[in-house]
Amino acid sequence: MSFFVANAHAQAAGQPAAGGEMFQIVFLIGLFVLFYFIAIRPQRKRQKEHADMVAALEKGNEVITTSGILGKITRLEDNFVVLQVADNVELKFQRSYINAVLPKGTLKSI
Repeated sequence: MSFFVANAHAQAAGQPAAGGEMFQIVFLIGLFVLFYFIAIRPQRKRQKEHADMVAALEKGNEVITTSGILGKITRLEDNFVVLQVADNVELKFQRSYINAVLPKGTLKSI
């Protein structure tokens, strides 16, 4: 018999609410669908666009690499691209590191 602490009385445990499992399953499915449309689908679309762009590279295209180097394609190999970045300066890059194809004449205007 404590003067400051009230006695705790146990309450009878009630039954859990019906349908709780179904709500959790629907919630998880909804969360996955939301994640798919926010993260997975746009990333796959960007990867496909980049793969199409890399497959369509041609000799003479003006490109920019992921590191920001501008150049003109002088030679194409299976997995590599040779870029002319200045007079008598050629660099070899992997095809996957080409970031974008620039409009013709971009290098002359810079």
